[in-house]
Amino acid sequence: MSIMDIARTALRHVPDALVPGAKPSPMRGQHGQIGAPVSRLDGVLKVGGAARFVSEVPMEEMLYAALVHSTIAKGRIATLDTAAAEAAPGVALVMTHRNAPKMRAPQAFGQGSGVAGSNLPIMQDDAVHWNGEAIALVLADTQAQADHAAALVSVTYDASPATIDFDAARADAQHPKSILGEPPVLDIGDAEKALAAAPHKVDLRYTTPRHNHNAIEPHGATVRWDGDTLILHDATQMLNGTAATVADVFGLKPEQVRVLSPFVGGGFGGKGLWSHQILAAAAAKLSGRPVRLSLTREAVYRLVGGRTLTEQRVGLGADADGRLTALIHTGVTSMTSHNNCPEQFTFPARHLYAAGSFHLEQHIAEMDMLANTFMRAPGESIGTFALECAIDELAERLGIDPIELRRRNEPTEDPTSGNAFSSRHLLKAYADGAKRFGWERRNATPSSRREGEWLIGMGVATATYPYYRMPGAAARIEMDASGHATVAIAGQEMGMGTATVQAQHAADRLGLPLEAVTFEYGDSALPAGVMAGGSAQTTSILAAVAAASDELIGAFVKLAGNDSPIAGRRADELVARDGGLARADEPSAHESYASILARAGRSSLTVETAAPKPVETMKYSMHSYGAQFAEVGVNAVTGEVRVRRFLGSFDCGRILNPKTATSQFRGGIIMGIGLALMEETLFDPRTGRVMNPSLAEYHVPVHLDVPEIDVIWTDIPDPHTPLGAHGIGEIGITGTAAAIANAIHNATGRRLRDLPMTLDKLL
Repeated sequence: MSIMDIARTALRHVPDALVPGAKPSPMRGQHGQIGAPVSRLDGVLKVGGAARFVSEVPMEEMLYAALVHSTIAKGRIATLDTAAAEAAPGVALVMTHRNAPKMRAPQAFGQGSGVAGSNLPIMQDDAVHWNGEAIALVLADTQAQADHAAALVSVTYDASPATIDFDAARADAQHPKSILGEPPVLDIGDAEKALAAAPHKVDLRYTTPRHNHNAIEPHGATVRWDGDTLILHDATQMLNGTAATVADVFGLKPEQVRVLSPFVGGGFGGKGLWSHQILAAAAAKLSGRPVRLSLTREAVYRLVGGRTLTEQRVGLGADADGRLTALIHTGVTSMTSHNNCPEQFTFPARHLYAAGSFHLEQHIAEMDMLANTFMRAPGESIGTFALECAIDELAERLGIDPIELRRRNEPTEDPTSGNAFSSRHLLKAYADGAKRFGWERRNATPSSRREGEWLIGMGVATATYPYYRMPGAAARIEMDASGHATVAIAGQEMGMGTATVQAQHAADRLGLPLEAVTFEYGDSALPAGVMAGGSAQTTSILAAVAAASDELIGAFVKLAGNDSPIAGRRADELVARDGGLARADEPSAHESYASILARAGRSSLTVETAAPKPVETMKYSMHSYGAQFAEVGVNAVTGEVRVRRFLGSFDCGRILNPKTATSQFRGGIIMGIGLALMEETLFDPRTGRVMNPSLAEYHVPVHLDVPEIDVIWTDIPDPHTPLGAHGIGEIGITGTAAAIANAIHNATGRRLRDLPMTLDKLL
């Protein structure tokens, strides 16, 4: 059997049409799948090379695209000479604002929108809005020909004064209208007065830099038009939003745009709708031929936003027992006038600690730059860095263990909303983590442990991320005559295990072995899904699959009739098991789905239904939590920091699949190590240009940077969520940088308050 054949045997979760010729064989499985460490169903496809990503989709007569990027931050195109490019070998056309189809501006990000970045018109006039904006697109028969011709486009500009220096922009910073629907200022009591009067206090400043998305798969789009219908193969985590927004841009009905995205090579918030998909579609319309636009790694830095920079202040006041009398978290971040992602770094301070008073406030400094966007745990990742470092510093001044200080300030209800917690077992996560990590061996005196040139220290910090369940998801389930169920929903699989967990869930709901379930996704033509963001997709889809499963069982009860062993029983009096339905009070009274269908003369039974509207998020304060433990070594000679070991102890409700969950937790922690020690986008304040647009100069963790990472969890179900689960995709990065910073202090006695914590800051 070839590796392709092995891969195709796992292809139960992708529509057959997406891999032509595939006739997948069943997987092996068993009942009771939820909670089992099932390997990812897409894993064999990916390691075997059978998973087809967006820039690998073949199309006849396809043209390849290359972009020309602006080199000024603001102004207008004065001259644009495309003659040499148009005359170059293999070139079909050059698209600029002069010949691009007329298109509407994409709608701003919100419910139903696929926009991850800007709502500016795309290539509709000669205006330039940031350094790196696409100003021309070349189509040619090969990628090499397109790249060569793009270099021949000549352009000059009339530059306008641009706001590209953060220090200058900060002088005019304003409150945003809201921060993801929350007010930008929250006051409870007089926190400034309480801080001034507190016998023990810290009042500190922290900074975090810009970060860029560097998913293993760069962004791209392969598109074609079938008359007035657009087929868009995209790498997106916003299937339905992308389809709806692109339809609006081109003046189409939603059903005239079909987005296909069966595999996404990493998203983290950046794989939404940017200008490149719209440019590819416009170029395909203009040329009358299919188009592939694959962004180079540099082009990702020019066209796809990332995390924006922040300057934060954290003030904490405490009484003699360490109980907080004041909690202040304020600051400023940069954004553009044409996007809506305010980097909500003050959100953790709203929910983590009981305090006598609060002052939480965010300002926005508008700049002429590429629109910033969501990046794994936006806000919380860098907000926990500042808050949790300040908590550690206050603990040192009080002479209290950092975990004990957190215990003394553990709230009984949400400290700013007053809502009850839906589920919160953070102190257990701390206790379990401290025992597993060996926290009792930590010496509270900095610089007290040394191994040769290496100073050794331990640190801890709290991880937190809100629980979201998005409305709008629906699911279709078809049961065929063989008793095989196909569950279909327009979801996304970015490698986090969505398809695997949903297949496990459906198998348990319907009483089927795992091999009797197919999960179809990655196609906007399927019943509506939700975006894969905010750690919300899994639970949102769980609710839809549960609703559809219940409806399917109800339909089978009606279809069974009076001759069935389950006749006379309501659906809630039956249990799904062994490929059919049985009486709860008489398990031997059982009939299979296949038998019911055969007796009714049916080849299949299909239902489609939407998930009920989530209401629990309005009643409770809902969050995932964790305790992050780090041990670092700092070289006393060079200042090099090495994370020697790391433990994440999480409280995230019920864990649905331990194997995929462990991968998500570890992946977030690794990204947190990069945030702590190396990641930084270098932005030129003179030109507004990103200066390190490659993985050669933008550093991310590699194998030698990553230590042993241990992961544990409480596994206590939340009684108010589907299956008792919370989202886990983003929490791993939160608290990680603070735990490392606190460990560095324990090792060296030095407090680092500016990310990344590079060795020059320790010399």
